[in-house]
Amino acid sequence: MTPYDSSAAPTPAARQPLVDGFGRTVTYLRVSVTDRCDLRCVYCMAEHMTFLPKAEVLTLEELDRVSSAFIGLGVRKLRLTGGEPLVRKGFMSLVESLSRHLRSGALDELTLTTNGTQLARFAGDLARHGVRRINVSLDTLKPALFRTLTRGGDVAAVIAGIDAAQAAGIAVKINAVALRDDNAAEIPALIQWAHGRGLDMTLIETMPLGEVEADRTDQFLSLTEVRRALASYWTLTDLPLNTGGPARYVRVEETGGRLGFITPLSHNFCEACNRVRLTCTGTLHTCLGREDASDLRAVLRAGADEARLVEAIRLAVDAKPQGHDFQITRDAAPATRRHMSTTGG
Repeated sequence: MTPYDSSAAPTPAARQPLVDGFGRTVTYLRVSVTDRCDLRCVYCMAEHMTFLPKAEVLTLEELDRVSSAFIGLGVRKLRLTGGEPLVRKGFMSLVESLSRHLRSGALDELTLTTNGTQLARFAGDLARHGVRRINVSLDTLKPALFRTLTRGGDVAAVIAGIDAAQAAGIAVKINAVALRDDNAAEIPALIQWAHGRGLDMTLIETMPLGEVEADRTDQFLSLTEVRRALASYWTLTDLPLNTGGPARYVRVEETGGRLGFITPLSHNFCEACNRVRLTCTGTLHTCLGREDASDLRAVLRAGADEARLVEAIRLAVDAKPQGHDFQITRDAAPATRRHMSTTGG
């Protein structure tokens, strides 16, 4: 693909940073490149998903243009997500194009979140294009449970992908959703496995996003409870670590590894939120848990110049809400009807 030419646009130094109406500076953009995935995780999407028509999804060139506009406005961290980003045709050409911002110094980090199934194929190319750190979603090491949770996935393929990423020099962090009925008892062993391989790990509370068949009430597991249980036999030392996301980190002294907690329900992280999300359809969401939406695809396809695109981005960020109000109660509707696979993590 040909990178978008923004040479006629104002230089980044001449632009004011993106600051929302509550004084929070936006420096982190998460971009969904596709709603499609080769897994069907039970908490993420319905078993029989209807995916978007190709015409509704941003082209690689459009994704590059919007991402580059945000980088020009002070975004320093760009995370590519999905669905599963590595199943998007031509994805690596987008990574290659965006890596120019790493070389110029305009971007500090280009990274992605992946389920790991395709990682063995692409780890070397990712490293070559400047990706130094990735997140891999992995909720269990048990093959049968993995097949159940992902509706048919192979955990061995994910572990092979992690092996390939580490061999390519990419740091891997494991993300695991805490599920009361499925992996709660396995969490300590999963932490030990990750730390034994030199991997950081983050635990995530299940979030009420999108219509799925299961009732999330039964599966919700408060990470406050999990941390209390872990602290009964491990020494957890709080760390002043900030990787640009919402996790709060501790060091597990007995394993020597880092463990993060993302707690959107038991303890939200909205007061310091520095991120916004672009869906694969070009919809900008400034809050994961709100039905806010700004249609940047319409702006792009109406032939907008750089100034008009920047204006649309600024208007959207200025309206960023103060926070979400996630709740998980029986029979309650999800906070938003859009699935995580559409929103982009």
